[in-house]
Amino acid sequence: MEERLKKVSDSLTEQAYIVRARYLNSSGRLFGGSLMSWIDETGAMAARRHCNMSVTTVAVDNLQFVEPVLLSQIVVLVAKVTHVGNTSIEVRVDTYVENLEGIRSRVNRAYLVYVALKDNVPARVPRLIVESESEKAEWEAGERRALLRKERRKEGY
Repeated sequence: MEERLKKVSDSLTEQAYIVRARYLNSSGRLFGGSLMSWIDETGAMAARRHCNMSVTTVAVDNLQFVEPVLLSQIVVLVAKVTHVGNTSIEVRVDTYVENLEGIRSRVNRAYLVYVALKDNVPARVPRLIVESESEKAEWEAGERRALLRKERRKEGY
């Protein structure tokens, strides 16, 4: 059986939302849970595009809220595959606020891990072709994150 290969660009996913009142917390800022849901959804789309299968979320490694997001702002999420294992796919999701001139400011970065499922069983995912220097750097950082995840699992963390 021939090994499947995919480029990072093959699964790049971008999603946008307008922050409405129903997404705000009591401080008038975007509720973190809403953003986390959007991040997971956008990341899952990129993972599915990479493997052409259903996926399930198994880890959220890093979630940092850099700036608040306010009512009526446009939130743009950009997801891309950064690393793959045998059945796992690591996805980086960057969240931006876009102003009326179209300029984006990053407000969050998250790394998530998904497992591909075929008939509800983990399945082998396509290998990732890394082309640019930044994609190679992300791959190497993904290798380190994968090792760290394994160590944390051993420790029960």
